[in-house]
Amino acid sequence: MRKILINIGLMVLAFTIQICVFPQIAFLSAAPNLLLTLTFICAFIEGKELGMLYGFIAGLLMDLFYSGPFGFYTLFFVNMGYVNGICTKYYYEDYITLPLVLSIVNDLAYNLYIYIFRFLIRNRLNFGHYFLKIILPEMIFTTVTTLVCYSFLLFIHRKLREWEQRRDSNLV
Repeated sequence: MRKILINIGLMVLAFTIQICVFPQIAFLSAAPNLLLTLTFICAFIEGKELGMLYGFIAGLLMDLFYSGPFGFYTLFFVNMGYVNGICTKYYYEDYITLPLVLSIVNDLAYNLYIYIFRFLIRNRLNFGHYFLKIILPEMIFTTVTTLVCYSFLLFIHRKLREWEQRRDSNLV
C-alpha cells in the first residue's frame, strides 16, 4: 500500500512539473512527458494491474487539465499501463535496454494517438512537420528522462522492498 501511495504522489509531482515548470523553460522546444515515463516504468516494474491503476490516475490528471472529450487520455494511459505491465515477466532490475525501447515505443504511440484523433480528423495532414517538430524532440527528451527516472524509481522500489522484508521478518 505504501508503494502505491508513493507512486501516486510521484505522479502528482511529475504532473505538476510537466504542466507548471517545463513550459516556463524557454530553450526547450519540447518537454519530456513525465507522466508517460512514470506510468510505463511503474507498470513495467509492478505488473499490469497496478500499471492500469497508475495509467488511470495519469490519464485522469491529463483529462482534468486539458480540454476535450473526458476519457481521451485515460483510455490511452490505461491501455499503456496494461501493455507495459505484460512486460513484467521480462523485467530484470539492472536491464536498461527494454525500458528505453519501451520509452520510445510508448512516446511514439502516444504522439500518434494525439495526431490521429486531434489533427488527422480535422484534415491537418502535415505529418512530416508534426513528426520533426513535435514527436522527435519529445521522444529524445523522454528517452533521456527515462534513464534518470528508471534509476530513481528502481532505487525507491528496492528500498521499499527492503523495508517490507524487514517489517515481515520482525513480525514473525
